[in-house]
Amino acid sequence: IKVMGSYCPSCWYPCFPTDLVTPVKSFLNILDSLGIRCPVKECDEEILHGKYGQHISSHKEKKDRELYSHINKGGRPRQHLLSLTRRAQKHRLRELKRQVRAFAEKEEGGDIKAVCMTLFLLALRAKNEHKQADELEAIMQGRGSGLHPAVCLAIRVNTFLSCSQYHKMYRTVKAVTGRQIFQPLHALRTAEKALLPGYHPFEWKPPLKNVSTNTEVGIIDGLSGLPL
Repeated sequence: IKVMGSYCPSCWYPCFPTDLVTPVKSFLNILDSLGIRCPVKECDEEILHGKYGQHISSHKEKKDRELYSHINKGGRPRQHLLSLTRRAQKHRLRELKRQVRAFAEKEEGGDIKAVCMTLFLLALRAKNEHKQADELEAIMQGRGSGLHPAVCLAIRVNTFLSCSQYHKMYRTVKAVTGRQIFQPLHALRTAEKALLPGYHPFEWKPPLKNVSTNTEVGIIDGLSGLPL
């Protein structure tokens, strides 16, 4: 039916695929083993009938890639995407970005990040880079291999490291392992603020006699719970 159209191959009477019975498996095996010469220009390869559709699809994909690729008429040679500046990357990917945004708004409630990360994960797994994909997936789900900022702060304090010494260690570990195991200094500062008195609001229940109800207390503002 796919080859002949919506007609019976015997009497040429109009029909639908559901009107015909699938041939026996032995006949299909013989049919799939027949050799067919590829009609695409400059290919002229002989392929089996069973793999004809796959072969033609590969030609179509190659043609689509050639149509999509940028035609560089003179000037500088085209640079690889990763070697470009952020502005140039945005300019080159503007059409793809528009399509991803449209898909995200239509299918995923506007979550562009989730769509892009999923595409990246699928690309990694397609290249059998499952370890990197697993690590990225763990980071996306909040269970990455890196240490918590509060743990890094405890390490820095207990080992008597200055900020510059810790930063040097952070950069070295990141460069050697290729992963961010320790957290940057700004994350440690945020964790330190959260651990200091007066960061989290609280209220005594029942209220304490002769003690201020003001929650902005602690060493940050120096009030130390004194009545105002």
